[in-house]
Amino acid sequence: MIKKTLVLGASLKPERYSNIAINRLKSYNHEVKAFGLRKGEVKSVNIDTELLQYDAIDTVTLYLNPKRQEVYYDYIIGLKPNRVIFNPGTENPEFYKLLNENNIEYEAACTLVLLATNQY
Repeated sequence: MIKKTLVLGASLKPERYSNIAINRLKSYNHEVKAFGLRKGEVKSVNIDTELLQYDAIDTVTLYLNPKRQEVYYDYIIGLKPNRVIFNPGTENPEFYKLLNENNIEYEAACTLVLLATNQY
């Protein structure tokens, strides 16, 4: 099943996990949206620098440390995704609580591992 995914914390640097995740998601034929600090393109995915109201986002995968996530809480909840993936280093119990209150699933996992093991 194709899952429309927003990569939050996207980077143009090929060695960054967010960049690798965009490439891997595309290779698995998922529709990908990306938000980051710098405009650009990764594997034909535009990195937006404005918070857009994407429709039908299934998954938000985070590549921002917990301190940087706080300003995005309302935005992410407003997208009404089915789930939020907290990649290693992004785990955030404060945000877990807010997601629970808004009936949004979350998991502390690695997007790359989930894809590689057919658990995405």
